[in-house]
Amino acid sequence: MDVIDLIREAKKGNREVLVKLIMDKKEEYYRLAYAFMGNKEDSLDALQDTIVILFDNIKKLREPKSFYSWSKKILVNTCKSMLKRRKRVLPIGIDKEEEFIENYQNRELKHDIMKCLKRLNIHQQEAIILRCFMDMDYETISRLTEVSEGTVKSRIFNGLAKLRRIFGGEYQ
Repeated sequence: MDVIDLIREAKKGNREVLVKLIMDKKEEYYRLAYAFMGNKEDSLDALQDTIVILFDNIKKLREPKSFYSWSKKILVNTCKSMLKRRKRVLPIGIDKEEEFIENYQNRELKHDIMKCLKRLNIHQQEAIILRCFMDMDYETISRLTEVSEGTVKSRIFNGLAKLRRIFGGEYQ
């Protein structure tokens, strides 16, 4: 069965099919949640909440072929809601971030980057994390954040410009 057939089954109430769809891309979902939440426990909580929301709302999905982008958007919104409730800023706890930092062999730099990212507004943090650490293209970020591609590009450009000013232009 392809994704469209599986979605049709899920809409009929077959929860096992919905779980299969999610499990087929579990690592992508986890990495996305981890990018926002910054730790395993909160990431798993966000995924669990997202699965419940997907179960409750699968019948509202109009285009079965857009299931993955729709479900990832729900995951992003779930993470944002959890962060808002906890009054936290976005961390940069991503596997690729670790590789990036290791290249410099400098823990102080890691601390500086995290500190500087926290000085950006939440929208700039989100856009930069999705683009630079999750390697998402502008169109995907636009769909996930529900803003235009131009807005995404602007947030990234302005956020990176601010980071350059903060770093004094040293790490271009």
